[in-house]
Amino acid sequence: MKRADADFPTRFGKFRILGFEGSERDPETCRPEAAVALVMGDIHSAPPLVRIHSQCLTGDVFHSLRCDCRQQLEMALEMIADTGQGILIYEQKEGRGIGLIAKLQAYELQDQGLDTVEANERLGFKADHREFALPGAVLKAMGVTEVRLLSNNPQKVAALEAVGIRVVERVPCEPALEEKSAAYLKTKREKLGHLLGKDAR
Repeated sequence: MKRADADFPTRFGKFRILGFEGSERDPETCRPEAAVALVMGDIHSAPPLVRIHSQCLTGDVFHSLRCDCRQQLEMALEMIADTGQGILIYEQKEGRGIGLIAKLQAYELQDQGLDTVEANERLGFKADHREFALPGAVLKAMGVTEVRLLSNNPQKVAALEAVGIRVVERVPCEPALEEKSAAYLKTKREKLGHLLGKDAR
């Protein structure tokens, strides 16, 4: 399953970058599902801080204000660097797993007044298409059985615990609220059960 392992210096600090392939194939590319893990420090002496981050081209690369993905990604890398120990798993699950073009079509529907859940469902998808099977397999492949999970999403907690990885602590991942992403965060809280603070209500 592990296909690569290399040094990876970043502005947040020095990581190792590990490349993994899963057994399932991506429905868009017909290639094995892929994920990378950025690893810092000793991840076995104590439960490491772990962030499972789904690819978001619009947010991570283009700094979109429609979501808080880039802010969460940078916050996670900063927290891991501050701790000196942790793992960021970056999986190819654009648009909560519906793919890039469908995500952009969902944007169109959101411009017409639908929220993110309604837009996905109008396109024939589930509100969230992700299962988080590969991140669990990645952690197990690295010999990690207990984690401090940096997430607001209870679905990620459940997915890890279902494969035998104990979440000893859920650490909130809440960047400063942007006005343009307020409605997006409100939908995550009210319709997807994300555990967000009062600013997202």
